[in-house]
Amino acid sequence: MAATLAEALRRFGPEVLARRHARGQPLTSAQAKAWRAILACRTPALGGEHLCCPACGAEQWRWHSCRNRHCPRCQSRQREAWRRARGTELLDVPYCHLVFTLPHELNALAAAQPRWVYGALFDAVAATLTQFAADPRWLGGIGAFTLVLHTWTQDLRRHLHLHALMACGALARDADGRPHWQPPRRSATFLFPVHALSAVFKGKFLAALHEAESSARLRADPQAHERAQRTQALQAKPWVVYAKTALAGPAAVLDYLSRYTQRTAIGHERLRAVTAHAVRFVTRVNRTQRSRAEPGAAPQRRLTSLPGEEFVERLLQHVLPSGFKRIRHYGLLAPAAKAQRLACARALLAMPVAQPATQEDVAEFMRRVAGIDIATCPHCHGGRWVVLEQRGPQPCGADRRATDESRSRACRGPPARTPR
Repeated sequence: MAATLAEALRRFGPEVLARRHARGQPLTSAQAKAWRAILACRTPALGGEHLCCPACGAEQWRWHSCRNRHCPRCQSRQREAWRRARGTELLDVPYCHLVFTLPHELNALAAAQPRWVYGALFDAVAATLTQFAADPRWLGGIGAFTLVLHTWTQDLRRHLHLHALMACGALARDADGRPHWQPPRRSATFLFPVHALSAVFKGKFLAALHEAESSARLRADPQAHERAQRTQALQAKPWVVYAKTALAGPAAVLDYLSRYTQRTAIGHERLRAVTAHAVRFVTRVNRTQRSRAEPGAAPQRRLTSLPGEEFVERLLQHVLPSGFKRIRHYGLLAPAAKAQRLACARALLAMPVAQPATQEDVAEFMRRVAGIDIATCPHCHGGRWVVLEQRGPQPCGADRRATDESRSRACRGPPARTPR
């Protein structure tokens, strides 16, 4: 059986919870909710349907998914739905991918006050890109960009950074107030100099940090007695802004961005084994190590092993605060005036009127993405599943036999009987 996050939580979770209880550090409400969702996903705990094939008599249970944004099982369909919705908002111009990273000196503050740190990161990056877009030296108008928060490295350490995907151009107005599309002034695929972006980004975040410290908004700051040293360290080091190769065409942009949106800290495809004491998973070799390999070589991967309790603790630190939006849109894509501004930009770029995105059900999604008809029996390949019974959510841990049932792909006989 393939390794899963649920298996790791079941095996090492009790020890983690006991240690946290002893330290007086219980799970946050968001962490507890994500924990329960991952354990319950596609099990009898969330209910499901008992299906039967009239053609061959095969029966099986199909359990519901949790739809929690931290559960890797539930992200494929959400990613595709997000991709389809964003397809109507892309412009027929090149796009630039930038990455804004916070120094690790802020990791302790982020652990104690994640909502403030993540929010300040979004505000600083959005203000920086908006300021550069409005500058006549670069664009002189309103840009269009999306920000996506990631908090992890490949081995699940804390690494706070925002991915920004920005259209190469802006909606500007001439001296008479007439709108026009302004492409980048230096070249079609060059937006802003990264060193200048880094300096402004650094200044805006540190100004917000100083204001929050002065107004006593960071009362849970674990470095409260070392703020001067932290500020000095943050001032001394360069802040990283990385610009990747520009992407041409809406299709390439959508495929590229959709890989970053509903991504979780670790997916099941990277897990290799959950043993009695450790979790083994695959990580990418970093850029420094990759540079030593032959140019053009395929991305290198290695097997990483972490003690089970440490794996769970690292996983928990990437659970976002309740209700926090990790994907945000700005400029032409800001919700307040998106319809009007986008329509104007599309008209100036001679693009056709955008068609509303259609809602896709689960059966259509599986046919399109995986080539599977979930309504057809996989045993005889001819019969169509018929619902015999529907079961609502079950109390956690109440029915061990039902849990075993959920791990079996198919069974013959009523749900009360032990499945094959």
